[in-house]
Amino acid sequence: MGKSHVFDARSQMPVPPADLFSWHAREGAFERLSPPWETAEVVERTGDGIRPGARVVVRIHLGPIPQRLVAEHTGYVEGVSFQDTQREGPFVKWVHDHRMLRAGSPDASVLEDAIQYELPVGTLGDTFGGGYARKRLERMFAYRHTLTRADLRRHAAFADQGPLTVAMGGASGLLGSALSAFLTTGGHRVKRLVRGRANAARGDIPWAPDKGTVDAAGLEGVDAVVHLSGSNVGEGRWTPERKEEIRKSRTDSTRLLCETLARASRKPRVLICASAVGFYGNRGDAEVTEASSSGDGFLADVTRQWEASTAAAEAAGIRVVHLRIGVVLDARGGALAKLALATQAGGGGPVASGKQWLSWVALEDVLGLIQLSLFTPSIRGPLNAVSPNAVRQGELAKVLGRVLHRPAVFPLPAAVVKTVFGEMGEETLLSSTHALPTVAQAHRFPFLFPDLEGALRFTLGRTTDGAEYRHG
Repeated sequence: MGKSHVFDARSQMPVPPADLFSWHAREGAFERLSPPWETAEVVERTGDGIRPGARVVVRIHLGPIPQRLVAEHTGYVEGVSFQDTQREGPFVKWVHDHRMLRAGSPDASVLEDAIQYELPVGTLGDTFGGGYARKRLERMFAYRHTLTRADLRRHAAFADQGPLTVAMGGASGLLGSALSAFLTTGGHRVKRLVRGRANAARGDIPWAPDKGTVDAAGLEGVDAVVHLSGSNVGEGRWTPERKEEIRKSRTDSTRLLCETLARASRKPRVLICASAVGFYGNRGDAEVTEASSSGDGFLADVTRQWEASTAAAEAAGIRVVHLRIGVVLDARGGALAKLALATQAGGGGPVASGKQWLSWVALEDVLGLIQLSLFTPSIRGPLNAVSPNAVRQGELAKVLGRVLHRPAVFPLPAAVVKTVFGEMGEETLLSSTHALPTVAQAHRFPFLFPDLEGALRFTLGRTTDGAEYRHG
C-alpha cells in the first residue's frame, strides 16, 4: 500500500472571499483552470455546478494513453469552501478542498487548495513518481493561481459597469472557447452562434453563414457581439479553392451578421470583429500602427475585405472594433503547439534567416483586450492585439528552445518553405510584420505577458512561481 500525500497551495487574491467563491462557482471555471499543456476534454456534466453530488467526467491523457477521470463534488459551504473527490481516475486517492479564507484586508482573501492524494503502484509509485507528482502539482497550481488572480483583477476593473449579454461567433475555437469561459466566470452571459443543433436552454443562436441564415430574434437585445469565425489560414497549401474558402469564411459570415444587427430593433452597443496583422502585409523592418495603410498580398487583401464587411453595422450606428490579432501563443493550439512539438523533438530553429519580425501576443492578453474593447466607448476601428515587444522569428525559436531545454539550431531554409508550403508559407512564415499596440497603450492596457519568455513559461507550464506550496 502506498503513502497518502498532502499538497497545499496558497495565494493572496485581490477580492473578498465571497467574490472568490462566486468566481469558482460560475460556468467556465473548470475550463479556465485547466492548464493548456494538459489535454483534458469534458465528456459529461451532471448535477448542480459545484454542489454535492455534481459530477464531471473528463478524458485526460497521461502520456499517449487516454484515461477517464470522474470527479464528484462532496463538500460545500456557501461562500467559504467546496470539495471534489476522484471516483475514477489515475490516482488511488484524490480529495481536493478549495478554501476561500479571510486575509488581513476586507477587500482581499487567501485561496487555499489542499489536496490529499495517493499514487498508484504503492511504494514503487512513491519511489519513482513522488518527485514528478510534486513538481507537476506545483506547475499546475502556479498556473491556476496566477490566472485566477489576473481574472479577478480584470473583472474588478469593470465591475461597476454591470454584467453583459454577449453573442459570440466562433465560440468553439481556441480563442472563442477561452473567451467564453473568461466572460462567464466574470458573471457575463454568453449566447453562442452555432452551426447545426442549437441548445435553446443555453441561449444558443442557430446560424448557417454558408446558407445566409441566422436567427435574428436571438440577437435582439444583446449588449455586445464578438465575432471570431474564420477558416485557419495555416492549414494546407493555398489552392484557388482553399483561398476562396478562407476569404468567404470571413467576409460572408461577417456581412451576414452585420446586416442582421443593422436591422435589429434593439441593437448591440458594440461589435468586436476579429481581423489580423496580416492587414499590413510584409513590411520588413518598418514598424506599423493602427494608422498604417494596408499592405500587399493575399492576406492583406482578405483582411481589407473582412474589415469592410462590417459596413452595415457601422452605418447603423453600432460601435465596431477591428481586432487585428497577431500570432496567438497558447499551448492548446495554433502556431505554438506546432513549434513546441518540433522543438521538443529536437527540430527547432530559425525559419529562413530568422530575421523576419513576428508580432506575437499571449492568448490571455487577447482576452483582456477584448474585455477592454467591450467596456471602452472611445475604442473603435482597428486595434492591434499584439505584445508591445515583437521579436524576430529566430529569437522566438531561441527562447522556446531555452524554455523547453531543447536545442533550437536547425534552420528551415526559405527554399524548402516555398517548395513545401507555397504561397501560404511565404506569407505566414517568411513575411515580416512589426506591429505596435498603440491604441492599447494609449488606454494604459496592462499586459499580463509583455515578455516572450514569461508568456511561454506560463502557457507551457515551465514555472512554479505564483503560489506558496507545502508538501507532506
